[in-house]
Amino acid sequence: MFLIASTFFAIVMGILIFKFRMRETREPVTLKKIILPPVFMSTGFLMFTMPFFRVPWAEAGEAFLAGMIFSILLIVTSKFEIKNNEVYLIRSKAFIFILVGLFAIRLALKWYIGTTVSYLETSSLFFIVAFGMIMPWRLAMLFQFKKKQNEIAI
Repeated sequence: MFLIASTFFAIVMGILIFKFRMRETREPVTLKKIILPPVFMSTGFLMFTMPFFRVPWAEAGEAFLAGMIFSILLIVTSKFEIKNNEVYLIRSKAFIFILVGLFAIRLALKWYIGTTVSYLETSSLFFIVAFGMIMPWRLAMLFQFKKKQNEIAI
C-alpha cells in the first residue's frame, strides 16, 4: 500500500515540478529563485533525528553520489539568456525527456530497493538522492546566473 501511495505521490510531484519548471522560463530568474529551493529542501534532513529514518553513512554517500551524477543532465539542460536586461532560463526541449527519464529510473530503483530496505529507510535514501541532484544543479545555475548578470553590468 505504501509503495503504491508513494508512487502516486511521486507522479503528482513530478507533474508539479514540470509545470513549475515551464512557468519558470516565462519570468526573469532571481537569486532567490535559485537559492531558496535547496534551502527549503534542506529542512528535510530533520527526518534523520528519528532513528527509523537513519541509514548507514556508506549508503547515504552512495545515494548523494547518485544524485550528483543525475544532476549532470539537469546542469547541461539549464542555460540562461539575457532579454530586456534581465536573465531568463531558456526552455530546453530535452528537459522533459530528461525529467521523465530520471523519474522513471528513480521510480524503478525505489521499487527495487523497497523490496530489501524498509519503507522509511528507502524514503531517506531517495531524499538524499534528490538533494544530491538539486544542490549541484542549483549551484551550477547560480554560477551561470552570476555570469549573465555580469554581462548585463558591462
